[in-house]
Amino acid sequence: MSTSSEAFAKGLEGVIAGETSICSIEQGGLFYRGYEIHDLSEHATFEEVAHVLLVGHKPSASELAAFKAELVAERPLPSPVIDFLKTAGPWLKTGYAVPMDVLRTAVSILGHLDKDCQDSSGPANLRKAKRLLAKTPTIIGHMQNIIDGKPIVGQEKGGDPSLDHAANLLYMMTGTKPPAEYARCIDVSLILYAEHDFNASTFTARCIAGTLSDMHGAVTGGIAALKGPLHGGANEAAMEMLKEIRTFIEGGKGSIEDFMKKAYAEKRKLMGFGHRVYKNGDHRAPILGKLGRAIAAKQGPSQLKWFEIGDEVQRIMLRDKNIHPNVDFPCGMTYFVMGIPVPQYTPIFVAARMSGWCAHVIEQHANNRIIRPLSLYTGEPVRKWNG
Repeated sequence: MSTSSEAFAKGLEGVIAGETSICSIEQGGLFYRGYEIHDLSEHATFEEVAHVLLVGHKPSASELAAFKAELVAERPLPSPVIDFLKTAGPWLKTGYAVPMDVLRTAVSILGHLDKDCQDSSGPANLRKAKRLLAKTPTIIGHMQNIIDGKPIVGQEKGGDPSLDHAANLLYMMTGTKPPAEYARCIDVSLILYAEHDFNASTFTARCIAGTLSDMHGAVTGGIAALKGPLHGGANEAAMEMLKEIRTFIEGGKGSIEDFMKKAYAEKRKLMGFGHRVYKNGDHRAPILGKLGRAIAAKQGPSQLKWFEIGDEVQRIMLRDKNIHPNVDFPCGMTYFVMGIPVPQYTPIFVAARMSGWCAHVIEQHANNRIIRPLSLYTGEPVRKWNG
């Protein structure tokens, strides 16, 4: 039994675990198939970005129209999934389950109902990817309707076919067509969250796909990994922390500085800060923060206060710890001022990252080798059973 710790990296930090042509994370930028994230967030739509990730190139006008039409056609959910969502309503209300749990199971059920589920060929995988991309927002919207005790919005057609992907997501959650700035903000947030290299959930999906398991199984595993507060759940945790800070200062318990000092003393992990790869700041964070701040400013001082608190927290973290915010920090505030329920933040992340996960599953299946790293044994030395 080997006890050598040479080349051991806890959490695989710094280890190159594979190759991909989908995404590149660099200190100077984030790139989807060569397109830089600032360029995409300013000039592209989420549907265009999803096409780039899944199909491999920027769509022409006709290709985009066909792609969007396919997504719209695939939005409605099969009745067994809707029945499950209704059944899950009481679990969500009692807290036995959270939306990420229900979304994970709903996606798994979709696998039982997809005629291509057991076919992992390239064309079949692309068809399944489009269905999953189209149906994930519908699951989120219908789930929120059930949580709110309201009739399901757009059940027959999966929302409003005239609305783009992001706007339709908000419409299904609320039953109201969103203002243009809300739709654009969500669209950009989906672009920013669409893909991010070999992150924990994508690596999970690729490990599952590497066994030649099916796409639905792989992305279900991705959802389970994304749920954790150290990954996708960080946007929810960041907003809960900001609410705690606001209660602290408005309740007369002290300043933001006082809260931060107390958090340091208690060795609390402050959510929405730091990143394993980015050392000089997350390129996505200021993009989403600017859009969210503009929405908050229109709503008045009370909503803008969230961003003012956030600015001070960021300043203190940079001064004291030299740690920058990641995209989850402004995401929490941005979604909050748009009225999105906090437990749905990470499911919306899924609606975006589904494009990246599916692209990675397709890539893994196309050039596969099972992912099987070694481990460093730290247990008992050799011993005899009858010794």
